[in-house]
Amino acid sequence: MSGFAVILVHSTGHAVQAERVLKRAGLTVKLIPTPRHLSSDCGSAVRIATTDRDRGADVLSKAGIAIDRIEALDD
Repeated sequence: MSGFAVILVHSTGHAVQAERVLKRAGLTVKLIPTPRHLSSDCGSAVRIATTDRDRGADVLSKAGIAIDRIEALDD
């Protein structure tokens, strides 16, 4: 399975923090504007490879970073 997923968080600060933690864990991530069809709550989200979705969620959970949800990103 290929492609990307989006980690939705509650604030831009959480998105920046999540990006930093995930990068430190060795994952390839990118801070992106939150796609409007997924949420209007926060202006930023973190894009991650679909194959890293479970690992990313685990890393963020262990770091104590709350996420809203992770959604598949349609290209």
